[in-house]
Amino acid sequence: MLPNFIIIGAAKAGTTALYKYLQQHPDIFMSRVKETNHFAFRDTPPNFQGPGDHPNAITSFDDYQALFQDASGCKAIGEASPMYLYKPEVAKRIKTVIPDVKLIVILRDPVERAYSAYNHLRRDGREPIGDFVTAVQEEENRIKANWAPMWHYLSRGYYYQQLKPYLEQFDSNQLLILFHEDLDSDPQATLQKVFRYLGVDDTFIPDTTIRHNVSGIPRSPKLHQFLTQSSFLKQMVRPMLPQKFRESTAAKVRERNLSKPSFPVSLRHELQNQFKMDVKALEKLAQRDLSSWLQ
Repeated sequence: MLPNFIIIGAAKAGTTALYKYLQQHPDIFMSRVKETNHFAFRDTPPNFQGPGDHPNAITSFDDYQALFQDASGCKAIGEASPMYLYKPEVAKRIKTVIPDVKLIVILRDPVERAYSAYNHLRRDGREPIGDFVTAVQEEENRIKANWAPMWHYLSRGYYYQQLKPYLEQFDSNQLLILFHEDLDSDPQATLQKVFRYLGVDDTFIPDTTIRHNVSGIPRSPKLHQFLTQSSFLKQMVRPMLPQKFRESTAAKVRERNLSKPSFPVSLRHELQNQFKMDVKALEKLAQRDLSSWLQ
């Protein structure tokens, strides 16, 4: 069995939240591995060289199919791999294997997305540079050194260019474009749009109170490590508490432990100018006013 829909990105634009929300719907099956990255690294495991670069990669086709073996009876079967949007060869690979698949992309102000990716890696103790401006200046060197795409802060923000291979391979009705701002401000309306697109009950209301995969700098690195890594104590407590309570409490504590440094204003306008042409092209494609991304 194979998925009949795929969330292809973008990274740090709400894919984790969308995956978690869709997972709650009784007519939707999501792969137990959120980022399979199968079509990005099929038959070729990634070999990135950046600090802590160990992305998930289900390279075997048989192993990929096995992820969906329990999906029988579900109308919508999906996975979510933000790497797919960024690698241009992926669109053709998906088309070859699942030509009728429905695609979902969720996009975010590219400047904010870049800063969120930076804070994500700072949060996890992987980004050694404590200044975003300097980290951006290192991007090309890191790309040449084969660091993973998460480090490609600016390069991953050219959404129109990244969508072009999909527009060439798939019909326009096979692509649903969503926006991070909408999922954040009105998650229920956004999810209803997705449910209708997938042909499942759009009256279902998932729990959207938990914020997933929030970026920021841990006030207490030790607390963040405890909350995000497995431990004997957590294994002992797990059977005593309902899953929903555990996840909700842990998410709230994680978020409260994160500080969110303000964006360096001097850099914002410079970066907005770099993205301007791509944003204007995306506006026409999505038929959406994105002027707020350029202000």
